[in-house]
Amino acid sequence: MATPDQKSPNVLLQSLCCRILGRSEADVAQQFQYAVRVIGSNFAPTVERDEFLVAEKIKKELTRQRREADAALFSELHRKLHSQASSYATLFAQALPRDAHSTPYYYARPQTLPLNYQERSAPSAQSSGSLGSSGISSIGVHALNGPTPPPASLLPGQSHPGPGTGDCLRQQLGARLAWTLTASQPSLQTTTSKGVPSAASRNVTRPRRDGDAGGAVEVTEAALVRDILYVFQGIDGRNVKMSSADNCYTVDGKANLNRSLRDTAMRLAELGWLHNKIRKYTDQRSLDRSFGLVGQSFCAALHQELKEYYRLLSVLHSQLQLEDDQGVNLGLESSLTLRRLLVWTYDPKIRLKTLAALVDHCQGRKGGELASAVHAYTKTGDPSMRSLVQHILSLVSHPVLSFLYRWIYDGELEDAHHEFFVASDPTVKADRLWHDKYTLRTSMIPSFMTMDQSRKVLLIGKSINFLHQVCHDQTPPAKMIAVTRSAEPLQDAADLFTDLENAFQGKIDAAYFETSKYLLDVLNGKYSLLDHMQAVRRYLLLGQGDFIRHLMDLLKPELARPATTLYQHNLTGILETAVRATNAQFDSPEILKRLDVRLLEVSPGDTGWDVFSLDYHVDGPIATVFTRECMSQYLRVFNFLWRAKRMEYILTDIRKGHMCNAKLLRNLPEFSGVLHHCHILASEMVHFIHQMQYYITFEVLECSWDELWSQVRRAQDLDHIIAAHEAFLGTVVARCLLDADSRALLNQLRAVFDQIIELQSTQDAICRAALEELQRRLQFEDKKKQREAEGQWGVTAAEEEQENQRVQEFRESLPKMCSQLRILTHFYQGVVQQFLVLLMTSPDESLRFLSFRLDFNEHYRAREPRLRVSLGTRGRRSSHT
Repeated sequence: MATPDQKSPNVLLQSLCCRILGRSEADVAQQFQYAVRVIGSNFAPTVERDEFLVAEKIKKELTRQRREADAALFSELHRKLHSQASSYATLFAQALPRDAHSTPYYYARPQTLPLNYQERSAPSAQSSGSLGSSGISSIGVHALNGPTPPPASLLPGQSHPGPGTGDCLRQQLGARLAWTLTASQPSLQTTTSKGVPSAASRNVTRPRRDGDAGGAVEVTEAALVRDILYVFQGIDGRNVKMSSADNCYTVDGKANLNRSLRDTAMRLAELGWLHNKIRKYTDQRSLDRSFGLVGQSFCAALHQELKEYYRLLSVLHSQLQLEDDQGVNLGLESSLTLRRLLVWTYDPKIRLKTLAALVDHCQGRKGGELASAVHAYTKTGDPSMRSLVQHILSLVSHPVLSFLYRWIYDGELEDAHHEFFVASDPTVKADRLWHDKYTLRTSMIPSFMTMDQSRKVLLIGKSINFLHQVCHDQTPPAKMIAVTRSAEPLQDAADLFTDLENAFQGKIDAAYFETSKYLLDVLNGKYSLLDHMQAVRRYLLLGQGDFIRHLMDLLKPELARPATTLYQHNLTGILETAVRATNAQFDSPEILKRLDVRLLEVSPGDTGWDVFSLDYHVDGPIATVFTRECMSQYLRVFNFLWRAKRMEYILTDIRKGHMCNAKLLRNLPEFSGVLHHCHILASEMVHFIHQMQYYITFEVLECSWDELWSQVRRAQDLDHIIAAHEAFLGTVVARCLLDADSRALLNQLRAVFDQIIELQSTQDAICRAALEELQRRLQFEDKKKQREAEGQWGVTAAEEEQENQRVQEFRESLPKMCSQLRILTHFYQGVVQQFLVLLMTSPDESLRFLSFRLDFNEHYRAREPRLRVSLGTRGRRSSHT
């Protein structure tokens, strides 16, 4: 027999029960047996042993996600929960609501979610190892709820429960229940006379009994609750199963259920259908690598929401399992009813409906387009729904922000799945980097970003790459941009939706202004962009007047030859001579070495005037502004201006010829009428060319150049300079009649130029004939005087007759010359008249006023009725048409 110091554990335990309850050994026999089963069970305190490790892991994970405030709050709550575990459990059990309007909440992450549905077997009353299987095997009661709580009679201050009392019992849940914050609400149940339910009563609680003779199976609400809990996870129950034909959950037609329970079960089953829809989308997309980072973030956000949903299911399953173990053994009634489930799952159902709607709306989308689809659902008046979607959007937009910050701060584009709204073409060479390599994918621009913000983002990264690859400027972006990238991208994602016009906009603007300013400084300082623009204006647009005039004088003998006899090196030498002889010599050598001669394609009958052109070589960064297309347009404008300048040069020669010939041909009085006709026609042409030159020089070139220069000085980025330059060229081309809409006008103007050249040829031929006639007459008179000086007759009768005949032939040729001039005048005036009509019908107001200046004395208006319409009326008609 054992001594008092060597008492057995059973004796000590029995004495402890007697002392706590203050009763005899016979009165505490039931409680003593229960305590022996609990102490002899295999429940290992793994949760308590690993509690500190799990808590540390949670805090580290929160810190890694930059949620330091949540980590500190978790640490404080865990400390309080650990120090007051038993008190919290008791208070929570006492405060459990009796109605169906409280939804359980579960703090711990469930270990496994799929649960096996098994028949519950009656536990052995003598079992000392466990309390039996609960039917929910995957979420063990050991892990979730700890050891089975003792009966209420073991708690201090409670009376011994009599047989069949059936009152609600509340227990201390222990330290392990601090992970679940849940409790049971036991109710009445049929028990034996000793307070322990019989096997028959346990089978009545959640049975599946055979039906009556009619074949219907009677299903209790408890069994239906168990089925619904499995349906919540997408698992078919015994009576509620998924119908592939109807694409919904249906209750077995053989089940004997009243209409109310059946309708309630169908309403609850919708939660499982929503769960399946979301889970199917995430399972399919999570394995699809082409879905991209934004899509994977969307799936992760859906998984996160499903985890919260699974936590609720875990609480419900643990509640059911706890009631199985407590209620079956202690005679308690289940607190899980269909109506309570309907209330508890109201909020989760709303959330799952929102997620399912998002899944439908986001089908077939990825990248920024997917973010736009999610953002569209934030425009709702429901605060909870808006908060949910904004949380998902913050996760979905995180990869977009990562792409964006990497692009604007480093100029790097790592978008393997084409999700970002900036696209790159690796096949584009460096000379077309600014124009073609980087573009906007408009479909991928998130709807929470404006087009102006997207354009600035594109320009920031494009400027960095342009500096590195084209300008060969290896300055780190950190030195270009004063602001630094954000260290909290998740916080930035929140800022993106709460302060789009300030915080996020400020970062984009700062990076845009700093990068663009640095790029323009490099172009203007290192590569002299503005100097090159002025050089193109002086040489290709004939702004350097002394140089152009001297060059034309030097080139006149060469260009008068056939085009096939020209050699470029000869013309280049003449160009260098013109440079050295004029103010062009003071230009920068960097500019002068780019100036060159270019010969156009030769056509049959062309002279040097038709194929000669100046050229300006551009390369490197300035070729981004002066593209090949721009230089081609400059070439067209130069040819037009060169031809107009040549007309002015020809008419100047004609006027010089008039002045010289008027003195020389005074001895030919019969020729004065021809000279007068030439003078009148030349004066008309001079007036026309002077007005055209004024229009081209001042109204077209100078006005357009002044506007270009002011825009270039105000430009904030390189795109502004390029756009202003292209607008300048477009205006010059259009107003110089070189665009497609002015083809008829240009043809008429070229016809006028042809008439000027024809006048020069005609006048040269007439004056040559007159000078030859004058020379013969002078020779005849000199010969006559010489003979008279020798004492001979001045002329013989035959010579005098021959001379008179020649003079007569010359005089007879004068009407023919006048006819040529009249025909030339007629053609010229007809072409000018048609040109004026086209000008009057032009939609360009400056061209309509040009027609007024060309016909200032209404000479052509009197001859052409179509010119008699006022300028205002013509303009209004043009605008209406």
